[in-house]
Parts: sequence; C-alpha cells; structure tokens
Amino acid sequence: MPTRILIPTPLRVYADKQDVVEAEGATVGELLANMTARYSDLRKHLYNDEGKLRSFVAIYVNDDDIRFLDREATPVKDGDTVSIIPSVAGGVRS
Repeated sequence: MPTRILIPTPLRVYADKQDVVEAEGATVGELLANMTARYSDLRKHLYNDEGKLRSFVAIYVNDDDIRFLDREATPVKDGDTVSIIPSVAGGVRS
C-alpha cells in the first residue's frame, strides 16, 4: 500500500500542484527516492549536490522527526503519513 506524503505549499508547484502524493517504499529514503523519480524537480529542493537531505528540510513520519529516529532509514508502514516541513526564517525584530 502506498504511503501518503504531504507536500508543503511552496513545493507543490514541483509536484503537479498536489498537496498529497503517494509513494511506495519500506523506508523514508525509499519513499523520497520514488517520489523524486516521479517529480524530478522536487529533488533539488530536498537534496543537496552530494545527495544528502538539505539541513533546512525536516521530514516527519506521523509526528516524529526522522532526525531523531533512523533518518532516511526510518521504516514506514501502511497508514503512516510522511510530512515534508521546510524551515521558516526571517521576520522583523521589534
């Protein structure tokens, strides 16, 4: 069964304007590889030139940040939801 991947608003343009896509895989890394194979423009926004996830992109499986689990080796199972959360920066000092 495919796993749901939630696409944040700024990246939807690279995923055919979809807010949710489905991908197959046993781990987060496999899911992201399958998703970026289908939506190749997403790859440069998620990965650096060395093929590592960008530091300003957080990936969650359900409510758990994969940086505190097994990173891209984090397993996924039927019914899990993977969320891509880009960091937000900026603002005005008062």
